[in-house]
Amino acid sequence: MATQKLTEYEIKRLENIRRNDEMLAALQLHAKASLLSKASKRQRDGSAKSYKVSPAKKPKETETPTVIRRSLRTRGMPPDSNCLDADSNENSDKTTLNQASISREKPSPCVLGPLKMRDAYDGTGSDRAFIDTLLSFERKLKSGVGVKEKFDYLKVKEEGNDRVLCGPVTRKVKSDNLNCGIKIEKREFEGRVDLESMSLEPENIARIMPRRIMTVRFLPQSDVNIVAAGNKLGNVAFWNVDSKGEKGNGIFLYRPHTGPISGILFQQSCLSKIFTSCYDGYLRLMDAEKEVFNLVHSCDDAIFCLSQHPNDMKSLYFGEGRGGLNVWDDRTGSVSSQWTLHEDRINTIDFNPQNPNIMATSSSDATVCLWDLRKVDAGKPKSLKIVNHERAVHSAYFSPSGSSLASTSFDDTIGILSGVNFEDTSRVQHSNQTGRWISSFRATWGWDDSFVYVGNMKRGVDIISLDQRRVIKTLQSPHMTAIPCRFHAHPCRVGMLAGATAGGQVYIWTSS
Repeated sequence: MATQKLTEYEIKRLENIRRNDEMLAALQLHAKASLLSKASKRQRDGSAKSYKVSPAKKPKETETPTVIRRSLRTRGMPPDSNCLDADSNENSDKTTLNQASISREKPSPCVLGPLKMRDAYDGTGSDRAFIDTLLSFERKLKSGVGVKEKFDYLKVKEEGNDRVLCGPVTRKVKSDNLNCGIKIEKREFEGRVDLESMSLEPENIARIMPRRIMTVRFLPQSDVNIVAAGNKLGNVAFWNVDSKGEKGNGIFLYRPHTGPISGILFQQSCLSKIFTSCYDGYLRLMDAEKEVFNLVHSCDDAIFCLSQHPNDMKSLYFGEGRGGLNVWDDRTGSVSSQWTLHEDRINTIDFNPQNPNIMATSSSDATVCLWDLRKVDAGKPKSLKIVNHERAVHSAYFSPSGSSLASTSFDDTIGILSGVNFEDTSRVQHSNQTGRWISSFRATWGWDDSFVYVGNMKRGVDIISLDQRRVIKTLQSPHMTAIPCRFHAHPCRVGMLAGATAGGQVYIWTSS
């Protein structure tokens, strides 16, 4: 077969192939390609293994677990009232009042026994001056000098056509009888306090303790003005109003309890001994002579109120737990009587001044009850009279003559009971919605049966007339920077009224 003649294109192509082969041979690419092929084959056959280094894992960031909040109601549990009681709140009012000698809050020791006053002292400086003042009353009593001036009669002075109450006077006294045979003396005063002369001076204002005040009382002494108050933290403060300019401004702060103070009671026969009660279930006696807070009674339930029978200085009446009322006897050092008088806690206990056998109790079960102590059966107590409110009743106090009774309820009314058998009932509309940060209002009688004093939410003091059954005047002052909620009228000085606030302040109104 004859050889075909190559074209010029094919000759050029073969020449390029030959030249490329020579270049590849010079670079030894064929040998290296063969080695790579064999290596890849061994890797597929498993004859050679390679290890892959994994990158280090980053630690997971800590995430806040999601908390699902559920109320006690949705969980089928009863409400928790440990952190919220009817009167435990604080006030955040800003004030420029006198900053008393108050140290940083420190925990109070829960001592089941005597607590020394120096260990319970929570103020600055020394409390020696206050202790000596209380002991001076005891020395006067032992020397035969009367300590407490009985405020039985009031003097009237003429000012134009007005008659102003300022000292002893004669009063008309007549006796009435309840249907149950209880004798009540009804006294009619011939004079009354001059409301227009009542004023608030800057020197009669002080912040005597931290947080919200639960109770305030005047020392029943005529020649010195001392105010005692207890707050929600368990502090008890004493303010000597007359010691202006002295170190500490006459304020002495103690902490004998661990919870809200429910009552302060001065021992009438010995003013150097002061009883205090608390929601922590402790009843203590401050003895200035021994400089100690003695524990006289303890219980598992909270103590909500404290009172003393006018004719029995050896007994204390206090409300405990849900509707219980106990009588503690100093002679035996134990509880002598126990009754269940209400379905809910008892907020106040008061005795009729003219017939102390008649006792009034107010309760969160929305009732006010009158009792005859001579006929209270331990098994099934029966009240003389029940007055119903629509909501919780925070207080019920007899008037100075004992012929009327004023109650304060959360249903925005002030109840007035009067008449021979307290059958005349009337209601005065008054806003008592204080909220959770302010102590509940408690209407308090003054120095006669004419007026009732109660705070309002506009930083004033409303005065309710017993005759007109309405608010006739409101005490106001530019110095009043907080809402007054608890009051006490000085038992020996007409026209001196103390009001306490949720910020630890005490305001003292005086009558010129």
